[in-house]
Amino acid sequence: MYVCLCQGVTDRQIREAASNGCNSMRQLGKDMGVGRQCGRCARTAREILRESQTPDYLNLANLLAQPA
Repeated sequence: MYVCLCQGVTDRQIREAASNGCNSMRQLGKDMGVGRQCGRCARTAREILRESQTPDYLNLANLLAQPA
């Protein structure tokens, strides 16, 4: 899914950047331009970046804790 329409950045690209060491919105903006144009993508990009940095077992625990 496209997260940043202004720069054409997808959620997969953000996850890949996180796995390659990107750990902040500032760095994501510098490297990919995310959040630098209109800013509408910043919240979603931040969530994806944060989710990508969370250990898998915590993601699973959060998923299981949510009501169906």
